[in-house]
Amino acid sequence: MSFAGVSVVADGKLLQPSTASAIYSGTDSSGSWWYHLLVVQGYSRTKNLLPNGERIKGCSFRAGGYQWALELYPNGDVMDAAGFMSIFFILDQDVARPVKVQRQFSLIDEVDKQQPAHIRARKARDFCAHNDGWGRSQFIKQEDLEKSEHLKDDCFTIRCDFIIAEAVSATFIEVGADVMFEVGHESFAAHRNILAARSTVFMAELFGPMKEGTTAGAIQIQDMEPNVFNALLGFIYTDLMPKMTTVFYQKKMTKVGGEAEAEGGADEVTWLQHLLIAADRFDLQRLKSMCEERLSEYIDLSSVTSILGLAAHHHCRGLKEACLEFLKVQSAAILAGVMATSDWQHISATDPSVLNELITKLASKA
Repeated sequence: MSFAGVSVVADGKLLQPSTASAIYSGTDSSGSWWYHLLVVQGYSRTKNLLPNGERIKGCSFRAGGYQWALELYPNGDVMDAAGFMSIFFILDQDVARPVKVQRQFSLIDEVDKQQPAHIRARKARDFCAHNDGWGRSQFIKQEDLEKSEHLKDDCFTIRCDFIIAEAVSATFIEVGADVMFEVGHESFAAHRNILAARSTVFMAELFGPMKEGTTAGAIQIQDMEPNVFNALLGFIYTDLMPKMTTVFYQKKMTKVGGEAEAEGGADEVTWLQHLLIAADRFDLQRLKSMCEERLSEYIDLSSVTSILGLAAHHHCRGLKEACLEFLKVQSAAILAGVMATSDWQHISATDPSVLNELITKLASKA
């Protein structure tokens, strides 16, 4: 999967940044799959300014060797769609032969609709000429959007996933970073609109009333290793699970979820724990879920208490349950050893409910 840019609509108008947004296109092992984000800021004003049948066209973006765009009709594209929001995916160039595309629209936090199997199940459509488009005339009822958690601070984000059957081999990168971060002794350039589209925390920090950072200074990120922040940015731009770097934690680091210090090795469990903390900190729920799933594969006697402490502290219900299920099947002698560790004592002191849940599970085993 590759990221194909972001369009930002504010108060009924497409924002045209002075510098280009980053656009990444390419192919991965699963085929020519991209996604583009459409961020709507000031939804109420946008809805009032554009009557039924009037649209906002997003930025033209390149993917698979072709130019594309999204069109948003805040009050529906036709009379039958009045009271709904309409969204369309269009070909933004002339072509010599049809381009076959599968596409799926979702709101940014509808993760289940963004899975590969879901998108590949969609019927492929031929795009034959400039402005050819397919979409959802009744994408979402306005009343439903306004009552939902998708609308936050009068803003929401639509995600368009699409697979091109025969993409033109191309890689296209436009650099136009407009925000700088300093993490430890390293600096990272990024794009405000992209960060804000993926994270409500970045949205508040970069565009809210307490917004941080200007073009003259960098935003300081405290209590995070540069490698972790770099991985976080990688996920934001690609939507792929980051890989652990070989230089991660070659120095003495504070243990996750406790006070003790441990000599760092390039250890996958520690890497995933710190990445999960970062994902939770910046409200990247998809990345957090991916870390939970991976960590559940590493639960054993050497890691269960640290993973359990992390899961309890960061409200990872599924991961916590997996740890308790692992402990449930252990012998009494092994459980006694686990409960004698400093990690378990820390968990018991900070979240007594964990012990109660374990007791309940052990009782059901008897």
